[in-house]
Amino acid sequence: MNTIEKISVTDNIIKLIQSSPYPLWGEPERGLALSSFCKQGIPNRKHEEYKYTNIDLILKDEFVLNAAKLVVDKQIKSSKILTNSFVAVVVNGIFSPELSELQNLPKGLTINSLADAAKTQAAIFNLHFGKYADINSDTFIALNTATAKDGVFIHVAKGAIIEKPIHILHIASANVNTIIHPRNLIVVDENAQAKIIESFETIDSTAKIFSNALTEITVAKNTVVEHYKIQDENEAGFLMNTLQINQQDNSVFTTNTITLSGSLVRNNLNIVLDGEHIESNLNGLYLTRDHQLVDNHTLVDHRKPNCNSNELYKGIIDEKSTATFNGKIFVRKDAQKTNAFQSNKNILLSDDGSINTKPQLEIYADDVKCSHGTSTGKLDADKIFYLRARGISELSAKKLLMHAFASEVIDTIKIDELRDYVEGKVALRFE
Repeated sequence: MNTIEKISVTDNIIKLIQSSPYPLWGEPERGLALSSFCKQGIPNRKHEEYKYTNIDLILKDEFVLNAAKLVVDKQIKSSKILTNSFVAVVVNGIFSPELSELQNLPKGLTINSLADAAKTQAAIFNLHFGKYADINSDTFIALNTATAKDGVFIHVAKGAIIEKPIHILHIASANVNTIIHPRNLIVVDENAQAKIIESFETIDSTAKIFSNALTEITVAKNTVVEHYKIQDENEAGFLMNTLQINQQDNSVFTTNTITLSGSLVRNNLNIVLDGEHIESNLNGLYLTRDHQLVDNHTLVDHRKPNCNSNELYKGIIDEKSTATFNGKIFVRKDAQKTNAFQSNKNILLSDDGSINTKPQLEIYADDVKCSHGTSTGKLDADKIFYLRARGISELSAKKLLMHAFASEVIDTIKIDELRDYVEGKVALRFE
C-alpha cells in the first residue's frame, strides 16, 4: 500500500474524530492525543511493530464511530461466563448499567461507568487515568485517548479482598462498519485482592466492527490481582486490544489471554514492574483457523531489582490462518537480581498456516537470570503412532495431543468455573 493510501485512511479517521463529541476529558488532553495520532498514523506492513498485521488494509473501507445497536438482556445472558460474578456490561464501548449485574457490591469495591467516575471519583480518576498508557508509544493508544467516551471504572480500596470475580463483558454489535473505543481503568489499592475477567464478543452483526480497546490497571503495594481475557469475536470482529499494567512493590499480577476467534486480533500487553519483589505472570493460548490472524505483542519492563516474570504463550494454527508472537523482556540497569523467563510454543496443523515468532531480550543489568525459547512443529508422529497402537483412532489421538498441549496454559486459570468454560470452548474447536 502506498503512502497516499495510508494518509487517506488516517485522514478519514481524523475527520470522524473531529466530527464526534468530546470524549471523557477536555480539549487539551484530546488535542494532544489527536496530534500524536496524526503523527503516527494508521500502520501498514512497512511499520516494524505491525509488519504482520495490516490494520491500514482493514480500515480502508468506510466506517462510522460508535454506532448504536440494541442489545437485549437475553443476548447478554448467553454471553455470561460465570454463574456467580459481578458483571459490568459494555455495548459498543458504552457502559450499560441496565444490563449489568452490580447489586450488593461489598465494602471496598466500586464499579461504575468511566464517564461517571470522571465526575464522582475525580481524585482517583485524575490520579491514574491516562498515566500509564503513553499516547506517544502506540498510535492506537493515542486514537483511543482521543476518541473514547466511556467504559468501566473499578476501584478496589485499600485492604479489600474481593472473593467474587468481576466480569467486564464487552459486546460489539452493528449493521454498518463501525469503529468503537472501549476504555477501562482498574485501580487496586495496597493490600487488596481481586479477580477480573474481560471478555470480548461480537453478536448479531452484519458488518465489520473494529474495536480499539484499552485497559489500564494499576497494582499497588502488597496486592494480588488475577486477570483473564477471553476473546471470541467471530468473523465480524476485528479487535485491537491494549492492556497496560503498572505494578508496585511486593505485588503479584497474573494475566491469561485466551483467543478463540476473530478475523483479526492484535494484543498489546505491556507490564511495568516499577518496584521491588514483584511477580508477573503472562500466559496466553491462541487457536487460529480459516484466514484468521492473531498477533500477540508483549513487553515486560523490569525497572527495579529483585523481581520475577514468567511468560508462556502457546498456539495451535490451522488451515490458512496466521499467528504472530513478539515478546520483549527489557531489563534496566538498576534492575539487578532479575529473573525473567519467556517461552513460545506452536503447533502447525496444516501446510498453509504460518507462525511468526520473535522473542527478544534487552538487558542492561549484569546480575540477572533471563532466558527465552521458541519452538514450532507439527503433532508428534511417534506419539500418534503410540496412541493408535493402543486402540485409539488417529483423530482421537490428535485431539488428545492438542488438548495436552493447550492444558499447560488452561491449567493456570485458578477460577474453576472459568477453567471449565475455556476447556469446553477449546474442546469444541478441536471437534
